[in-house]
Amino acid sequence: MNSQIADIKSLLSRYKHYFTDLLILAFPILIGNMGHTLIGATDILVVAKYNIDALAAITIANSVFFTIFIFGLGILFSISVILANMRGERKPTKQHLSTSLFFSIILAVVFTSLCYFSKYLINFGGFEEHLVPYIKQYISIVSFSIFGMYLFEGIKQFLQAHEIVKFPNMLLLYSVVLNLIFDVVFVFGFGPVPSMGVKGAAIATTLVRTIMGLVMLLYVIKILNLKAKTDYGYIKQMIRIGTPIGIGLVLEFLAFNIITIFVGRESGLLAATHNIITTISSATFMIPLSIATALSVKIGYYYGACNKKEIKNYSAAGMIMGVGIMAFAGIILAVFPKQIISIFTDNAEVIKIALPIISIAAMYQVFDGFQVVSGGILKGFKLTKVVSNAVLIGYWVAGFPVALILVGKYHMSLRGYWFALAVSLCVMGMVQASVARYKYNKICQK
Repeated sequence: MNSQIADIKSLLSRYKHYFTDLLILAFPILIGNMGHTLIGATDILVVAKYNIDALAAITIANSVFFTIFIFGLGILFSISVILANMRGERKPTKQHLSTSLFFSIILAVVFTSLCYFSKYLINFGGFEEHLVPYIKQYISIVSFSIFGMYLFEGIKQFLQAHEIVKFPNMLLLYSVVLNLIFDVVFVFGFGPVPSMGVKGAAIATTLVRTIMGLVMLLYVIKILNLKAKTDYGYIKQMIRIGTPIGIGLVLEFLAFNIITIFVGRESGLLAATHNIITTISSATFMIPLSIATALSVKIGYYYGACNKKEIKNYSAAGMIMGVGIMAFAGIILAVFPKQIISIFTDNAEVIKIALPIISIAAMYQVFDGFQVVSGGILKGFKLTKVVSNAVLIGYWVAGFPVALILVGKYHMSLRGYWFALAVSLCVMGMVQASVARYKYNKICQK
């Protein structure tokens, strides 16, 4: 026992510098990621207090909206990967800000249009009839929030590549408070503002995202060179590297949201429960995701500089942190499930359905930490196609058949889907880690 403790201390001591360096970069990113999650959580908290039908409608609407929205967002994630790699190669990067903004706006036009017109497909979704008008109403309004969100993310990714992470992520945190205020005012009504329910939640979200984008634009306006020529070679790189990221995000998001759609057709209550558990799981996931994001910037920089030693050390430190934190999160979920669910709802039926599901979520936390850190390493190597292929294999080749068996044959409903998700994450982690190890061995051989 003493020798094992000594080994752990020696390991922690060896990577102390790398832990510290990753934490300094990851912590503001974590604040921002938690801001994203908390904005969604405040929507759920406020709307759940309004009524359960409104929560079910917004849950289903967001499952459609985010499936489209997240693809463009994934393309923008390529900015930090490309520019961090350029920095490692000692190439100039700051002139790419104007092209990044131009590309963000073009993407916003495309994906706003796609999201807005997706509302016409809702009639064919087989949802409960009384929910359909509210689902369409929410999508009609929130589609226009894409302009603010893509503007914000394009600038955020540019700054992140240069390890400037405090301002954009603190802005996200402040936006949580603003979103909560707007949600309460527009959902329940306040003073001259009438109670608008689902419509109010959509207005609140759109206003907050628009403000975020405009504030970020003001933050970089001094270094923005509007006369700089649009670099179409850089845009091609963003499309080439970002498209697989977008595809991977869509495939992953579809896995969760097809569950929402399927169980939503069965019962609005099941859809609301699934949304609550997904929100809880997403909150824990934000920590290793932040570490993986910081890690991809570091790996991208040292990959450009062709420094194998630093790549190995940062990768090991990131994996220890990501898996260790998620193991702790799993224990918390397993020990305090009812208390955690009760934060979101006091509906007895929802709590009863959610308790066995959160136990499954507790079980797969370690797998989730392992796969997201492995993916961060691969993104640093610019192997974004591998990440999207791993998602395809994990969720659709491995997880989908498991879901079919558990739900179709054994009638496990929502529990069956969540068991399948656990299998998917485990497979994804193994695929990504194997390719990352292979790539590491090939670095700089030329």
